[in-house]
Amino acid sequence: MFSNSSPLSGRTVLVLHAHPDDEAIFTGVTMRRLADAGARVVLVTATLGELGEVYVPLAPGETMAQRRVAELEQAAGLLGAQRLVLLGQRDSGLPGAADNVHPDALAAADPDRVARRIAALIEEEGAEAIVHDDDRGIYGHPDHVAAHRIGAAAARLTGIAGYQSTVDRDHLQAATHLVQAAARATGMEYGIPGDDVTLRLAATPAELEVKRAAIAAHASQVSPAAIPVADFDRAYGSEWFVRDGVPGILDELGDVTTTASTTSAAPVAAAVPAPV
Repeated sequence: MFSNSSPLSGRTVLVLHAHPDDEAIFTGVTMRRLADAGARVVLVTATLGELGEVYVPLAPGETMAQRRVAELEQAAGLLGAQRLVLLGQRDSGLPGAADNVHPDALAAADPDRVARRIAALIEEEGAEAIVHDDDRGIYGHPDHVAAHRIGAAAARLTGIAGYQSTVDRDHLQAATHLVQAAARATGMEYGIPGDDVTLRLAATPAELEVKRAAIAAHASQVSPAAIPVADFDRAYGSEWFVRDGVPGILDELGDVTTTASTTSAAPVAAAVPAPV
């Protein structure tokens, strides 16, 4: 799609997500396209999703956290992330669970304190934009709501552009997407009406293939039956955002719709903790 001149070379975007697999499900095409255009993509994952269900057996002595980190590193490489940072917060569980108030849970953390850690990463990387969840946490999960608060606060602290990742609820009425099962688990509505979306990015066939491979890399969480090839384009062929402020780097990616209101895996550094 992009020429060898790397039009976004030297520019950096920080992508913040609550759990491993969110990066592939909600922003996989966006990350891959940024990387292909020469941008540096820094993926920050707040928790290890320790409380997720396991669809495959763990190896002897393997912990859930270890499995999910390995899956995350594989997916991040496929999507072109050049740096993966783990914040080290604890999974908060579903709304109303006792885990919501665990001292180490992301949902119980002071969002301003965590936002300052993200702001330090933004300054270190020279990032010009941050991607984070919408203000409803996409489907109401406490960790996703926290990711929104943290990301929005970090954008304010640093003055960079913010893009809220979401899903078009109207579009998904005719498609089967993982967010629907997630919303049934939280008991919340998912996404936003299509009229409230400010930017939609449409996947190329090659990008869609990479996105599916990245989601499938999270085998402990996603069964192959949940992402059938036949209907994958309908559900995952678009990624949606609510832009905060004036158009920025994501608007430059091509094949995007805005409103008024075969790619190989790239290497990714091993996950490292964020600065305290």
